[in-house]
Amino acid sequence: MRQGIHTISFVGLGLIGASLMQALKRAAASTGRKIEMIGFDPGFGDEDIATITDECGLDRFEADPARLYDADLVVLCAPVVTNIALLDEVKRYARKGALVSDVSSTKAEIAVRARELGIEFIGMHPIAGREQQGYRAASPELLTGRLMILCSDADAPEAARIDELVELLRAAGCKPLIMSPEEHDRVYANISHLPQLISTALMRHCRDNVAWGGPGFASVARLAGSPWPVWRDIVDTNLDNIASELETFSARLAEIASEVRSKNFEALESKFCEANRLYQLLQERNGS
Repeated sequence: MRQGIHTISFVGLGLIGASLMQALKRAAASTGRKIEMIGFDPGFGDEDIATITDECGLDRFEADPARLYDADLVVLCAPVVTNIALLDEVKRYARKGALVSDVSSTKAEIAVRARELGIEFIGMHPIAGREQQGYRAASPELLTGRLMILCSDADAPEAARIDELVELLRAAGCKPLIMSPEEHDRVYANISHLPQLISTALMRHCRDNVAWGGPGFASVARLAGSPWPVWRDIVDTNLDNIASELETFSARLAEIASEVRSKNFEALESKFCEANRLYQLLQERNGS
């Protein structure tokens, strides 16, 4: 069996899939390597195929699953429930020893299914994005300086292949960070899934006054524009963690409401000061 990552297949060529493809291709070139980039997206027509191969760096668009999955690294870039379903196809067609990954926003369920199928799997979660969607908005710079969460069970795939992937991600400008799938889902229920549902609830709560909102309100409510089909899968695959975060946050809101009603300005000031400090830390971590 040949060693190393010489071919990478991307199943799904939207914003994240295409951006990761471009970033890894550029990283390979910067380290003096040639990696063939193969891809497929069921929504692509002839014009899309021509554009992504001629202008975006994809080496080969491949609809035949037997050839699509014939790669050293397979990256599933569809919504998480679709990615979980695709693992059966991966098992059927992928070459022996292939490393399989995904870019889903939840990790525990897909890791469990990969383990059941005996697939060598390490999940990826790029902490990056933008409001525009689709491969035309893709850019390798989207991942520059951004965290790339890597999730694997204790029984990790072949270490050399993972080390090579981490090396490529670093060369692409990513900041790899290792977590277990379960830890990932707990953490991102708190700092990603909860904010999304807060923004959704806030917009509905303020619906009668939205027309008078300014930039501050628009900034807080930005996540309310996220598409439900993507978030349905995220909620469906992280139910308990998300529900727990919502319940805990609801209790914090009730506490603040009580402090406001009782004019407990000392407690409110303490919360503002802590929030200011944490916001400054967040800005520093994100290079703002």
